[in-house]
Amino acid sequence: MKKFFDDIKKDIKFKSAGPGKKLTDDTSSKPQAPQAPQGASRKAPTDGAQRAGAAALARIEQQHRPKGACVPQKDASCFSVSGVYFICPLTGKTLTKTEREIHIKEAILMRFSEDAMEASIMMIHTFNKDKEKVKAAIDIISKYIENICKNPTEEKYRKIKLSNKVFQEKVRGIEGSREYLQALGFESKTLPVDGEDKTEEFLVLPAQESESLEQMKVHLEQLQKGEPVRAKLDRQPQVFRASQHATHFELPPDFYNLTAEELKREQQLKSEIVERNAMLRTKAMREKDEQRERRKYNYALLRVRLPDGNILQGTFLAWERVAALYQFVRDSLENGWQPFELMAPGGQKLKDDEELALNECNLAPAALLTFSWDAAVQADIAAAGGKTAVLLKAALLENIKTLS
Repeated sequence: MKKFFDDIKKDIKFKSAGPGKKLTDDTSSKPQAPQAPQGASRKAPTDGAQRAGAAALARIEQQHRPKGACVPQKDASCFSVSGVYFICPLTGKTLTKTEREIHIKEAILMRFSEDAMEASIMMIHTFNKDKEKVKAAIDIISKYIENICKNPTEEKYRKIKLSNKVFQEKVRGIEGSREYLQALGFESKTLPVDGEDKTEEFLVLPAQESESLEQMKVHLEQLQKGEPVRAKLDRQPQVFRASQHATHFELPPDFYNLTAEELKREQQLKSEIVERNAMLRTKAMREKDEQRERRKYNYALLRVRLPDGNILQGTFLAWERVAALYQFVRDSLENGWQPFELMAPGGQKLKDDEELALNECNLAPAALLTFSWDAAVQADIAAAGGKTAVLLKAALLENIKTLS
């Protein structure tokens, strides 16, 4: 880790050519998603941008990597899926649950050498978990900038005393706030305090031209509309040949919102659940048990049996809507425009516009669903002398496997 940040700081200090070390340089065999487009071309980093990046790196360097998750006792090859994975939207790298947070932090800090403004905004919205405190800090920063833009010749509005109570309580504790102000052009200076025989640290913004003031307004709007950078769940789409093992699921611990001890206890309680279900209970009691059951699972491994017998599999967040499942299936089809239906275990027909979450439909932590084409559309196709072509896209079929 130390060498990683030393390399970045050398890049910032000497302004060397090239983008530096890339997080996308990975030896993983998993395919990498393309880097998201960044819009307009980036400007060369200013001195303020370099200082902002160096300050962020110096602070984050003191943090430690999170401890790795416990290795499951079972052989990983026994599981229906090797684990839960995510894709970093900044680098396209595939990550485990324990890797995603530190990787995204590193990816954001890498951005300081390219665009300190963008990186500091990402930092504010991503590194700080309390949304109310983030909003309060942004409100104060907004007042600073609005006052400067309204009174460009007034020097007092371009000075922020760091010991100021409002700054201390609302802004200072928010990671990325100082980097953002430095990216705007604020510089740290020790100045005398009016009416007192002492000096203090201030952030001071040099006088700005009208064009720079307009740019500040743009950057403020970007800050106000910013969103946290979150790793996207990797669906890990996989196709299997027709199999009698389609309803057999062996899930890794990642899928459960439980500790190893809690999982063991859940196994012991199975007999009690059967016994309790045989008892006469109120609707409120049943609903309470159902809600408790739903909270056990973070993810859902879903399989869809297609008319040709093949089975499509994907990973979902347990609280995603049914519409996300339909979109996943639609994106996997060669003819995604054709309407179709999905049937849950027990004969429950799921609607494409269903507002219910997957766990509310009892699809977590795993389930096998049945796919069928819309009967009316199929009849029209048959009447016109046509027939349904290959169901799934060729890229998926190239990696078809056999369930065991």
